[in-house]
Amino acid sequence: MDTPLIGRKKEIEILEKALRSPEAEMISVTGRRRIGKTYLIKKVLQENIVFELTGTKNAPLSEQLLNFSYALQLSSENALIVKPPSSWMEAFFLLINYLKKLPTDKKHVVFLDELPWLSTHKSGFLRALSFFWNSWAVNQNIIVVICGSAASWMIQKVVNDTGGLHNRITRRIQLQPFTLAETEAYFRSRQITLNRYHIIQLYMAMGGIPHYLKEVDGSKSAVQNIEDICFSPTGLLRDEFSNLYNALFEHSENHVNIVRALAKTKIGMERNALAKSTQIGNGGNLTKVLDELQVSGFIDSYFPYEKKKKDRLFRLTDEYSLFYLQFIEHNMRDKDEVWNRLSQTQEYKTWAGYAFENICLKHIAPIKKALSIGGVYSTSASFYQKGTAGQKGVQIDLLLDRNDQVINIFEIKFHNKPFVITKDYADVLRRKIQVFETLTGTRKHIFLTMIVANGLEQNAHSVGLVQQVLTLDDLFG
Repeated sequence: MDTPLIGRKKEIEILEKALRSPEAEMISVTGRRRIGKTYLIKKVLQENIVFELTGTKNAPLSEQLLNFSYALQLSSENALIVKPPSSWMEAFFLLINYLKKLPTDKKHVVFLDELPWLSTHKSGFLRALSFFWNSWAVNQNIIVVICGSAASWMIQKVVNDTGGLHNRITRRIQLQPFTLAETEAYFRSRQITLNRYHIIQLYMAMGGIPHYLKEVDGSKSAVQNIEDICFSPTGLLRDEFSNLYNALFEHSENHVNIVRALAKTKIGMERNALAKSTQIGNGGNLTKVLDELQVSGFIDSYFPYEKKKKDRLFRLTDEYSLFYLQFIEHNMRDKDEVWNRLSQTQEYKTWAGYAFENICLKHIAPIKKALSIGGVYSTSASFYQKGTAGQKGVQIDLLLDRNDQVINIFEIKFHNKPFVITKDYADVLRRKIQVFETLTGTRKHIFLTMIVANGLEQNAHSVGLVQQVLTLDDLFG
């Protein structure tokens, strides 16, 4: 099925502007594994691609150069076998000779996919790419697209290079997972008409990763699909976790240790606590690993309200990793109806609440739109006050501090029917607001805003307490 491009409007605009540009362009495209980088590039630029080469993971230099000769032969439609070059410098010289012979009626695109895999240790690939660009391509009607899943490597070695590629990147694309609205549109493009409650259940388990979502069967429920995709012996996501981090990072055991540590906490962890928990050491190596995980979209960092940089909390936000560590890893020996059973447990309800909070944190834009404050500058934060021997702690997972002298405090609940506020729960909510106002000394007006999957049942305890109610539909924008 030829699925149309869903979303990606800004990214498409960047690529189309490059096509119209009278100058040479070098575009870096990064994003986590299976996010749709190659699909985007080919969908927009296919008619202009004149040479395409994809790196092979862990392949030696000789094999990469052999693949180059095959790619050049296919691109030039040469019946004669192209002798593999002896070095990357020779390879790019051959590429220049091939490109010189092409018609000049349109912009040519050279697409180098999985660049980190092409640039093996001491291969000289980046020096040769620099030679190709600086000595020839920069003066041609050409686009060089460099693509890689290892976003941190791409940024360090290419985007922020201090050598021959310094400041050579003309445009950058960092591809993100689908939002809920884009996920719904993607399903519709594949004639899948699940309702939004089922869609968000799927999203909580696998996130907005197109390659994962492609596995969904529209004739089955969310529970059945999760069973097949995540727990079946042949399911795509049953063992994806073991491959995911290893494919993106060198020495990925540190990355996995941090992910495992963050999966055990709901409010996130400070850097010092992470260093102690993982025994990585609170130095440059920890900084590198945290930066790599963050730029690749697996974790995010948040500043508690009015706290300093040192108080930053790191939080695991990758839906699939959370789901795998919570459910798949510990239930691989079970065979039939695994998710049908687990989805009825209290463990599932607790996890679903946390996963739903994570999704809300990623959908601030539609939340602001639903509150009619899209044009009001605001910052999002969390608030946490530890409990003492005589007093319970207070936790606010999301608040919006607005420039119009208002703070929205959000209470987020995931239920399959309208949520009911009891007298006791209303007292808890009032106490949250009171503690927040007392400890922060804020003079801004507080709006208590509920985000509840299937709405709020109005009663005597909600009236006058909750100012605004958002539902699933609002998160879908």
